Amino acid sequence: MMRIPKAALVLGLAGLIPFLWGALTILLPPLADWGTRALGPRFVGPYVQLFYGSVILSFMSGVLWGFATRAKDARATMGYLLSVIPALWAFFMTGGGPVSAATNLIFGFLGLLILDYAFWMWNLAPPWWMRLRVLLTAIVVACLSVGVFL
Repeated sequence: MMRIPKAALVLGLAGLIPFLWGALTILLPPLADWGTRALGPRFVGPYVQLFYGSVILSFMSGVLWGFATRAKDARATMGYLLSVIPALWAFFMTGGGPVSAATNLIFGFLGLLILDYAFWMWNLAPPWWMRLRVLLTAIVVACLSVGVFL
């Protein structure tokens, strides 16, 4: 596998900040209190994770759609069909309270990793793609798990 380009790695890691912040504010109530006063209640705990997680799953649908444009014929059709699943999952599966929404986001991100792998195996994603996606997905799932299991 090729090395992950620096810009992709840095931006991908920066994209973890809302997930990490949300997990920290779940684990550290004084930090959550400060965050609520300074930023507002939507930007702490599971709320920031759930909203941002839905945005990221939708964003990743667009990334997969872009990969699908590199395919031909039936594989292109399959790529387009598969690419909309993460956004639809986020839309339909993130209601019902913070624990069930976070659980569904965990399944959404794990499912996205399977889709990433399919697009990578079809040579539609860059050679370094899975290296980046496994790293980011592991951290996202760990952060969301804080709100589900603790």
